[in-house]
Amino acid sequence: MAQAAAVAKPPAPPRRRRASATPRRLPYLLIAPAALLMLGFIAYPVISVFYYSLQNYNPTKPWRNGYAGFDNFVHAFTKDPVFWDTLVFSAKWVVVEVGLQLLFGLALALIVNQTFVGRGLGRAMVFSPWAVSGVLTSAIWVLLYNSQTGITRYLADMGIGSYGTSWLSDTSTVFPAAVVADLWRGVPFFAILILADLQSVSKDLYEAAEVDGAGRLQQFWHITLPHLKDAIILSTLLRAVWEFNNVDLLYTLTGGGPAGETTTLPLYIANTSVDAHNFGYASALTTVAFVILLFCSMVYLRLSKFGGENK
Repeated sequence: MAQAAAVAKPPAPPRRRRASATPRRLPYLLIAPAALLMLGFIAYPVISVFYYSLQNYNPTKPWRNGYAGFDNFVHAFTKDPVFWDTLVFSAKWVVVEVGLQLLFGLALALIVNQTFVGRGLGRAMVFSPWAVSGVLTSAIWVLLYNSQTGITRYLADMGIGSYGTSWLSDTSTVFPAAVVADLWRGVPFFAILILADLQSVSKDLYEAAEVDGAGRLQQFWHITLPHLKDAIILSTLLRAVWEFNNVDLLYTLTGGGPAGETTTLPLYIANTSVDAHNFGYASALTTVAFVILLFCSMVYLRLSKFGGENK
């Protein structure tokens, strides 16, 4: 009976082969080397900065090296007036530069978006300064501001000003001179991004607005600006971070002078680490700058409602 029951039992269904997981993992395996390299080049320096911010680390004074806790941060906020001066100037530099770059970049984008003879050449001329490096831009403007061969020499020839005047060594003119030099390179960034977004605005909206009797100003306020909202928010945020971290132009143009008038917080950090070799304190200042940028970026995105619907 047991044998009969065994014979009558239906055969078990064939086992399904498990799908190989290799094809699904292959993309991750292919990008793993690049991801590990990026992790090493980005994560390790960031972690090192946080670590050294809690240390007294100066290679020229090894007997003072050791764990400092939060002493570097306390010193920055309570005993270092230069820190506050550079932080205030950094905020002033960012607000002025980003505001003017946005204004002129928007104007240029609206101009080169129109149809006119030589528009391609005009766009190339507008965008070309963005291809120039920061150090080369500084070298160009150092020559332009040179008291012997630059702009002031030609102005003196026309009876404007006096010979030997240097705008970069005068505390009353160094800030406007540095602003103009950075505007020359920063305005094309806004013009490129805004022009790219302008290309996607439907012409039917403007035609419908004209039919309804809307003028150019009304079309710009109710159609163009709402469409450019996200592009403007993103470009101003990116440029604000870059301008806050601007070291190459100011270092080459003014070196932070005269009398520290153009020293930003990142430039102060560079001088503290490279010149004074105080890497522990410089790491603490870098950590403070990172927290400030992170907090301001989050607040800005929150208040501007980036990615939200335009009402």
